[in-house]
Amino acid sequence: MAAAKSVYRLSMVTPSYRIKYLFGRFTSRVSMSLSYPRRSDLRMRLENDLMFGVLLSAVKIGSYIDLRRRGFNVSAVRYEDLVARPLDMCRVVLEFCHLPVSLAELAVKAFDVDSQANSHLAKSVIGHFKEPQLTPQIKTKLNEILEKCGVPLIGEPNIIEGTISCC
Repeated sequence: MAAAKSVYRLSMVTPSYRIKYLFGRFTSRVSMSLSYPRRSDLRMRLENDLMFGVLLSAVKIGSYIDLRRRGFNVSAVRYEDLVARPLDMCRVVLEFCHLPVSLAELAVKAFDVDSQANSHLAKSVIGHFKEPQLTPQIKTKLNEILEKCGVPLIGEPNIIEGTISCC
């Protein structure tokens, strides 16, 4: 949900995303453009402000899971873990990448800086947009999308195989 809400705020200042949000209300072609290869089961109108971000995330996570099942050695990092335990997670990620763990504190300091500070994507710009609300009806619709993509549903544990963790 955090990613879907972030994509929504991003769409408020990125014209190409805003157009997809608006056109997605009228045509299912927008949803079809988000998956490769094209999946007819994901052809739908974007009925609410969270569907685009959920669909975008679900397709990416589904592709990641598919790559792992096909034998590719890829791993994931949960954003929530990075936020909750930044130093521990940076150490684990650096170790995983065979980089000096001594860089972990420097990496954590980078989290304090808005990497988009001088752009239209700065936290100070997109941070003031109100996030869409998750109603029970919207949650049901979003879970249908997540199920089609084979990823964890809203409210379920969302640790995906191959996720790097410090815990």
